[in-house]
Amino acid sequence: MSVLLDIDKDTGVAVVTLDRPEKLNAIDLDTARRLAHVWRGLRCDDTVRAVVLTGAGTRAFSTGLDRDAVVPQPGSPFMQDDPLLTIGPKANDLWKPVVAAVEGMACGGAFYLLGECEFLVAGADAVFFDPHTTYGMVSAYESVLMAQRMPYGEVARMMLMGTAERISARRAHDIGLVSELTDAGAALGAAIACAAVVAGYPTAGVQGTVRALWAAKEAARAAGFAQAPHLIALGNLPDERQAELFAGRSTARPRIR
Repeated sequence: MSVLLDIDKDTGVAVVTLDRPEKLNAIDLDTARRLAHVWRGLRCDDTVRAVVLTGAGTRAFSTGLDRDAVVPQPGSPFMQDDPLLTIGPKANDLWKPVVAAVEGMACGGAFYLLGECEFLVAGADAVFFDPHTTYGMVSAYESVLMAQRMPYGEVARMMLMGTAERISARRAHDIGLVSELTDAGAALGAAIACAAVVAGYPTAGVQGTVRALWAAKEAARAAGFAQAPHLIALGNLPDERQAELFAGRSTARPRIR
């Protein structure tokens, strides 16, 4: 199974784990389908009152869409299929609070998930970056989602610097992307502790607050997403050229700040 679900009925907390550590928890089409299935199922399980989302292993939370995934596209530039648009809890109408526990790398398509969590807890070795521009791609949906979680200058720098620079967990905490910084390997425990507190509160008030918080971001997100397909169609290099850039990527270590 590429997605694991563990429910503690005593605390009311469910832990959803991306379980492809050998692939840095990259999301293939099967994983995308399973994530949507898990979120939809949690809507109907009243024993679950809060959720923690994490990745297996310590190397990565997720590195986004698996580069080996084949996503057929319509011939028209006005229509695009993006399997990551349906992997998040909000995209699946789940209004229970979701806390992300991040260890290692979180980059690219991982932001589809992080952008739909209530808040992030990160281990000291976590790093955040977006490789799109390096490989001739427009960072569209990812930029919209992260622009709602980070100051404009910080998200612009992260998206434009590509693979040359990574944001450390400490910097992510300083700018508000991460709400709690833990020792390396301790993010999951801290996130579960937070989720257990929230799960202990009256359910309707918690879920109503989640919905209200999301409403504050919804209009801007919808407007940004409406532009994304056109920007991608205009700005992305052909797949073959992207592959060439990826194959020839520099082996230099990225700067971490």
